[in-house]
Amino acid sequence: MITYVIPTRNRPDRLADTLWALGTLRGHATTRGAEVIVVDNASDTTPNVEGPLNNGIPVRVIRRSENEGAASRNIAVEQSNPRSTWIVMLDDDSFPLDCGFLHRLNSVEADVAAVSADILLPTTGRREMGGLPAVFVGCGVAIRRSVFLDLGGYDPSFNYYVEEYDLAAKMLMAGYRVEFDRWFRVEHHKDPSGRDMNNILAKLVRNNGWIIRRYAPKARADACWNDLTTRYRQIAERENAMPGYERGLMELESTIDDQNQTPMTDEQFDRFIGLAQAKEALSAAVTEHGLKTATLVEEGKHAWVIRDAMKQLGIEEVRDESGTQSHACIVGTMSPGPMLDAAERRAALAVAGSPPTILPWRVITDQLRAQPGDVLTGGQIPA
Repeated sequence: MITYVIPTRNRPDRLADTLWALGTLRGHATTRGAEVIVVDNASDTTPNVEGPLNNGIPVRVIRRSENEGAASRNIAVEQSNPRSTWIVMLDDDSFPLDCGFLHRLNSVEADVAAVSADILLPTTGRREMGGLPAVFVGCGVAIRRSVFLDLGGYDPSFNYYVEEYDLAAKMLMAGYRVEFDRWFRVEHHKDPSGRDMNNILAKLVRNNGWIIRRYAPKARADACWNDLTTRYRQIAERENAMPGYERGLMELESTIDDQNQTPMTDEQFDRFIGLAQAKEALSAAVTEHGLKTATLVEEGKHAWVIRDAMKQLGIEEVRDESGTQSHACIVGTMSPGPMLDAAERRAALAVAGSPPTILPWRVITDQLRAQPGDVLTGGQIPA
């Protein structure tokens, strides 16, 4: 059995659309049934949800007296049917496109605590920008119910944003893995209502700072702090949200000493930030394609990690906008969605004789290779 968990607040129309989409899915017999739990985070008007859905899945609403943010998911999991093996976390504006992922959940290995979805943004034609190889995105992930409960679920102090990194870190330290499955497709109709970039930046800066404080080995923290301040300052300048960025730094400074430090081992941290995955993919490219020089293209989340992997493997970075002066181009992000977007764009634009493009995560390479002709061994996209 599986349980869909959907937190909501003041978006009844969007919630209704999401429930309608869930009601069109067929195939839950393979999981011995399903249920939907909607957690209402103190909406001004309680959503009028009538179940069951068109496909017979029952719906329950849990009403909270205050807005508990992402931690409201904890209540839903605690009250979910004990027979549920997997909790499928959604937002009130996201839903799976089909039930193909249910069969795949039955075959994942026992040490996989979470299966992260390929999250599509229909309004932009792109994918969700968050996440890392070992970190899922909260609006499209299946989590083992037993693991979620054992680890205490989401930390309420985060409210919104980055709470997935905290839970993923706990999973990693407990010996579990997060797996990405491109065949688990979730459509996210990202609703712009209620999105204040200053508030978002403030939470992102503070909460990411907490993650560094809690889990980064002491010798690795400085590089993480530099990435945090540089990345979010650039975003704040682009989004005209410098007040939020500065507020986040102030909140971080006043709360940093309250964070319980449980640093990861270097090996765990390498997997958490994506360095281990980048080294694996680029090492394969060195062996299979003789990679000696490379240009980073379409830089995004954790580009600094890829540069670190290149340095450790002796790959010289060539700064070249055309990408024609080096042996290959390396997609400069460790976030699965943008990595897939970049792979598809560059494959479509490639011409004969152009340098190959290398993906810094072999899981994405392998899943692209599953569709004949997309990507060659080692992460190279065919010209």
